[in-house]
Amino acid sequence: MNIVKTQENQSLTLQLEGRLDTTTAPALEQELKDSLNGITHLVLDMEQLAYLSSAGLRVILAAQKQMNKQGQMVVRHVNDTIMEVFNLTGFSDILTIE
Repeated sequence: MNIVKTQENQSLTLQLEGRLDTTTAPALEQELKDSLNGITHLVLDMEQLAYLSSAGLRVILAAQKQMNKQGQMVVRHVNDTIMEVFNLTGFSDILTIE
């Protein structure tokens, strides 16, 4: 997985490319830990995300919980495959998806 990071003031966008799974989830988790201090608006752009596992869902849920305390998180450009995962797991009810 590749993570493209763009920050402007207190807004952070992470573009996720490839597979978010057991192997790559720790990299996203570390990126979020390193980057969320002082961020009030987080965007996870999933346009290039091909696969999402339960390990990836765990990291996304942790990011959502963190951002609930300090601002908001938006998930953008979700393809049909990833949206199906969100719908089946109930994540579509707790995430703001654009």
